[in-house]
Amino acid sequence: MLKPKTRWRMRPYDEQAARDLAQRCGLPALVARLLVQRGITDPDEAERFLNPTPDHFHDPFNLDGMERAVARIRRAIAGGEPILIYGDYDADGVTSTALMVHLLRMLGARFDYYVPNRFTEGYGLHPQAIEWAAEQGFRLLVTVDTGITAVEAVALARARGVDVIITDHHEPPVVLPDAYAIINPKKPGCAYPFDQLAGVGVAFKVAHALLGRPPLEFLDLAAVGTIADLVPLVDENRVLAKLGLAALNGTNRPGFRALLRVSGLEGKPVDEGHVGFALGPRLNAGGRLDSADDAVRLLTTDDPAEADALAKRLDALNRQRQDLVERIVAEAAEEVAATCDWPRDRAIVVAREGWNIGVVGIVASKLVERFYRPTVVLSIDASSGVAKGSARSIEGFDLYQALSTCRDLFTHFGGHPMAAGLTLPADAIPLLRERFNAVAGARLQDEDLVPVTHVDAACALSEVTLEAVETVMRLSPFGVGNPFPRVHLSGVRLAQFRRVGRDGQHFKALLADGSGTLDAVGFSLGELADSLTPADRLDVVGELAVNEWNGMRRPQLILRDVAVPHVQVFDWRGVPNPGERLREVPAPSRTVVFAFADRHERELAYVLDVVGSGLRGGRVMPDGTVRWFGAPPAADEVEHVVLYDLPTNREALRRVLKAFPRLSRVYCLFGADPDSAFGAFPGREAFKAVYCCLPSGQTRRLDETFFRAVARFGVKPRTARFILEVFAELGLVMKAADGVVRTPNPPRRRLSDSRRYREEEERCALERELVYSSQTALAEWFAQLLGETVNEEALCHGHQL
Repeated sequence: MLKPKTRWRMRPYDEQAARDLAQRCGLPALVARLLVQRGITDPDEAERFLNPTPDHFHDPFNLDGMERAVARIRRAIAGGEPILIYGDYDADGVTSTALMVHLLRMLGARFDYYVPNRFTEGYGLHPQAIEWAAEQGFRLLVTVDTGITAVEAVALARARGVDVIITDHHEPPVVLPDAYAIINPKKPGCAYPFDQLAGVGVAFKVAHALLGRPPLEFLDLAAVGTIADLVPLVDENRVLAKLGLAALNGTNRPGFRALLRVSGLEGKPVDEGHVGFALGPRLNAGGRLDSADDAVRLLTTDDPAEADALAKRLDALNRQRQDLVERIVAEAAEEVAATCDWPRDRAIVVAREGWNIGVVGIVASKLVERFYRPTVVLSIDASSGVAKGSARSIEGFDLYQALSTCRDLFTHFGGHPMAAGLTLPADAIPLLRERFNAVAGARLQDEDLVPVTHVDAACALSEVTLEAVETVMRLSPFGVGNPFPRVHLSGVRLAQFRRVGRDGQHFKALLADGSGTLDAVGFSLGELADSLTPADRLDVVGELAVNEWNGMRRPQLILRDVAVPHVQVFDWRGVPNPGERLREVPAPSRTVVFAFADRHERELAYVLDVVGSGLRGGRVMPDGTVRWFGAPPAADEVEHVVLYDLPTNREALRRVLKAFPRLSRVYCLFGADPDSAFGAFPGREAFKAVYCCLPSGQTRRLDETFFRAVARFGVKPRTARFILEVFAELGLVMKAADGVVRTPNPPRRRLSDSRRYREEEERCALERELVYSSQTALAEWFAQLLGETVNEEALCHGHQL
């Protein structure tokens, strides 16, 4: 048995609505189901989702404040007033700033831009920047991706004669800044039909309004900022991402072309994954470690040489950022070990002096991945005694609400259910750790601390055709709000499997279920090869993909989690040194080793004494009881059983295995026993032949002459001795001092009346079934012994599907 690493949950959907949509749109059932899960039940909605076009952009003037903002910007351009673009230092802010630069440049405006430094100025529009702008003669300031909470800074701007137009997408506070205009789809009273735009999406709508048409020349910028900011890729965001990725793949923008080169993506199809894991991090790197100015310059320059130099600098900063994150994660893990009390603690709060504040959010995410606990990571400034940091949550735990119970400890605090930022005095960290853990302990149960994998569909392996997978890919780009579809396959077998890649870190398999086969790969899951057998019936969850190799296209499953819902049988039969092989048994403290024969009982006791490592063992008696070597383990502690030698009694084996309720693996270490086996079990003709070789009334010496006589009938000496033991037990012969003699007038008995006959008959049957069978037949034999049945319904319930 192999337990899944995560909790599997099937996403709900309306089956009838899916059938109706499939029929009305001519879609495969799987695709219709995925659309319905995403809230799309109408054919027109489905068409817009599958085939977005520029016609699907909403009217920008439905955004409250747009008309007033556009009029003011146009007046400034017409009058030659300088305009200041005020941005943010993350990828969304950088692309928003770059988009506005290109827009104002196209409109012939006088302008400049300003992006605050994370380390010297912090986030958002602040009074010092307003003072600088006023002194430089700016009378119009347009924010992008920021400003919605800047009440104090906007009040100062009004006093200094600077009009502020805020374009933002973050949650508005109760009291809004008194700005000239505020464009934010989340603003109370705003009638815009979609409120999940990224900052760059709002900037795109400003451009749309100013130009009187969708600014398709800015789609590449809008796509990168939208995808990198992890906003839901639905509605207008989907249009921006889908069309923007197509634009990015054909971009002539020097900055993006240079960024693709340093990312190793030049000439390759660029998808949402490349934006999220290659382009976005490099655009973020400047703001995280230094200044975002290089990123803005990269996306606004027309000079390819300058773009190459800037892209290389950002690439170097990103590598530096990766090294920094790796080091801080290692240090943070040390802090977890030193400060957390497992399993009592349900949350993590770690802090250390000198951690880079620009990457603590990434570090918090890494710790959540490793420990799956709500996590706060703080950097302490020793000179001021202030700690600043970021928090990340797990599914089902409202981080913002939980940390709000500690709000009295913070000097600054903000966030949402999955992420937050906070500042507090360093000496309050122990109290934060105590109180945050108390809240988490009250709200989180043990099962909440196991990651969740959401599954979109259960399907048969035969349904995973190239055509079906290609149709599913039409739902891309995938991301928040439109997750990559995950499917559940039940009861599949491993036709082939092996480790691949450097140091065998990846897992590759060929799945089969009788209807066909399917390639599967598990990245960074190489250890699966040590936990599976060819006889396993697997329950798998993964993502559908198309694998292209040497011009061939084949469907493929990217494995995300694997379970084996039955007791696994590992075939170690006949290894040359069974004692040494015991050293390879995993989790020795949860493993017991059993012998069945007298000779092997003594041998096993010696081997376990030499091997040690927490293994425990004993002799299984014919009635299924165990004579333990030392103290017996608790039954519910045992998960693995090793059969050191060949079991001699089926019922005794069944009883001893069924005694362990958590049994998950059986390791078969036995082979044929040359000291007790004599080949095929003798038939009645062999018994008749031996009896005929015993003269009536005379003692027959068991010498060479006797064994040559029975050999003429094909009976070997070892078999003959066994037959004589059966005859003696049945009273057909009597032992004499120098041989055996027939019993005069013996009673009529059946051979099966002999206990020795029955035991050897069963031992020979077990030898045939357990020693000479295939691995699959061996596993099926144990499944039958344990009364195991596996069906899809049981599998689904077992994994919460």
